This record gives sequence, structure tokens and C-alpha cells, in this order.
Amino acid sequence: MNIKRRQLLLGVASGLAGAALPLGSALAQSDYPNRPITFLCPWPAGGTADVTMRALAKVLSDHLGQPVVFENRAGASGMIGARALAVAKPDGYTIGQIPISVTRFAQLGTVTFDPLKDFTYLARASGQTFGIVVRADSPYKTLADLVAAAKANPGKLTFASAGVAGATHVGMEEFLLAAGAKMNHIPYKGGAPALTDLMGGQVDALADSSSWAPYVEQGKLRLLATWGEQRPPRFAKAPTLKEAGYNLVVDAPNGIGAPAGLEPQVAEKLRVALKKAILSPEFKQACDRIDAPVMYQDADDYRKYVLSQYVHEKRLIEKLNLKEQIKNG
Repeated sequence: MNIKRRQLLLGVASGLAGAALPLGSALAQSDYPNRPITFLCPWPAGGTADVTMRALAKVLSDHLGQPVVFENRAGASGMIGARALAVAKPDGYTIGQIPISVTRFAQLGTVTFDPLKDFTYLARASGQTFGIVVRADSPYKTLADLVAAAKANPGKLTFASAGVAGATHVGMEEFLLAAGAKMNHIPYKGGAPALTDLMGGQVDALADSSSWAPYVEQGKLRLLATWGEQRPPRFAKAPTLKEAGYNLVVDAPNGIGAPAGLEPQVAEKLRVALKKAILSPEFKQACDRIDAPVMYQDADDYRKYVLSQYVHEKRLIEKLNLKEQIKNG
């Protein structure tokens, strides 16, 4: 056999071998998805994030052509569901909502996964409307009233949140630090029991997402301030923290991701479908019902956002001495 022919045959064989190795994977990717996809929600059924994520999963199913099965994995301020997603098989058949607080809890040492290494970030979806509320019969008519009382009685007034080091607890502590006031934090295992105790008069104030909305509309609670960049249309009478004189914006956008190691072609199909679903009228309607702004970011920008939050949380943990608060319960 002459040298040229031998080189040609070797080249063809090499090319076939190279093509054969990823063939099964390539076929799987082109066929994806060919069965139902599980969507993990790290929050209890009926909450604000649950409502919007269920709506998103429904629209996403239409764009992917397969059922998207919704599954609640609640607990530990969203970290149980986040861990379940991090350790799932990276085949595109398990996706879910990733709380941005993973960037905080990872640095507090309360979770065993790494938010910078263990997820494939696909899209940022929507935010939440956080606010400070008191009972309608509370003596605190305005945010200024609450701050004045807290300053006059350091550590005596109480505020409830959905748990230690969660978004609402940290946001409230940031606000109090900016205000130069001190209140006693009462952590709960979720927003619902915290709201119940506020209604019952066991605490003076509640820092939470818009679980309080219907009670404010019914006149049972008073909204002192919201924490976003702008006033939500439904509660336009209440000032933002910035309008009240505090240079502070607090939000906790809901992002969608998958386990690390997802095949690029599968990730791309999910990215495209998620963009369509998040920007759909159906998803916006679901968000509008609970005053949750659509805050879409594509995969690359979302990854950059997560990294920036990781850096921000590192500073915040030190400033608020959160590790000590975790230690003390």
C-alpha cells in the first residue's frame, strides 16, 4: 500500500472514530426533550414564588413540547430545593428555580454545594415585591414613626421574617443599619406563620414579600414602604425605601437553572424556550397578579449577576455579622 493511500485511510478511520464517539450524545441532544421535565420549586405551594414559577412551567411546557412537572422541595429558606437541583443528573430533565440567596448561604457555611460551580444558569425570570407592614391599628402610621420608636426603644420593637439570613431578614437588617435603629428579629419557618403572628399581634412589624398584599387591600394591615426601585402600581401610595430617604434597593430575583455539566446543546434549547416563556403575556399576567416585576436576563448576563451578588453578599455578611446571628439561632 502506498504512503498516500495509507494516510487517506488513516484519516478517514480517524474521522469516523471521532464522529462515532459523540454520536449517541448528539442524537440525544437533537431529540431533546423526548420525555417530561421536572421543575423543582424550592418554596411551599401557594407562596409568591410558587405562583409565578407554576405559571412559567406551564408556558415553558408549550415551548418545549413536553410536560413540565412541577415539584415543591421547600425548606431551609429555599436551600433544600437548591441542593436537590445541584445534585440532580445533568441531562436537562431536571431544572428549577435557584434562590439568589444561595450566594449568601454558601458563604455562611450552611450549605454543602457551591453556587459558582454546581449550577448551569439559564435565565433570570422575575423579582418580588418586598415591604414592611404593620397592623392597621398599629401606632406606627409611617416608616418614620417606626424608625423613631425603634430608636427610642432600641431592641424592644420586634419584626418577623421568614427565617434567619433569608432575603427579608437581611433586607430589614440593611434598612435598620441605614436608619441607625435597632429592632429585635423574630425568625419564622416561612412567611405564612410570620404573617399569622403579625395579624395576631405577637410582633410589631413584618418584613416579607407580597404575602401581605390582600390584607393591605382589605385594610387589616398598613404598608409602610416597599423595597424595590419603583412603587408597585397596586400600592402606589406607599413610598420606596429610597423615597423615604434611604439609599437602598432590595430584591431577590427568581432565576432558573439546571445542574452543572449540562450539554451545551441542551442548555441552548432550554435557554431559548425560557426566554420565550418569561417574556410571554401569560407569565407577565401571573407576575402582575402578585406585583412581581418581570426581570428577564439571558444566561450570560444572569451568570454575571450571580457572581456580582456573591461579592455583594460577602461584604454584607461581614457588615451585618450574619455568621454570629446564624450561630445564635
